[in-house]
Amino acid sequence: MCDVLEVSRSGYYNWKNAVISPQAKRKAELQERILFHFHDVNKRYGAPKIAFLLQEEGYRVSKRTVGLYMVELGLQSCVSRTFKVKTTDSNHDDPIAPNTLNQHFHIEKPNQVWVADITYIPLP
Repeated sequence: MCDVLEVSRSGYYNWKNAVISPQAKRKAELQERILFHFHDVNKRYGAPKIAFLLQEEGYRVSKRTVGLYMVELGLQSCVSRTFKVKTTDSNHDDPIAPNTLNQHFHIEKPNQVWVADITYIPLP
């Protein structure tokens, strides 16, 4: 079999009898937990949030390490856009403020007419 695979006998037995290092065990365990958390949150969390979850479980791991492991596993978070309500809706039955200025912008004295635009204020 070694001849067919073009591998030396000593190389095969070294591979077969190799002991897994503690670092390799820890890496495999972390990758398993990363996969669990990634799929648990529907592929929404990236490395920072998954690193936080792992730290909550008691693992000492950095965001960078989690990010590198996620790249190795081919994981990439998919964040959906937040729902945005359209602000212009002319088809409604709500009361409309009267146009008291009626496009007459020439005022004789100050402090007679106040105009403002509040479209920049976000509403819930």
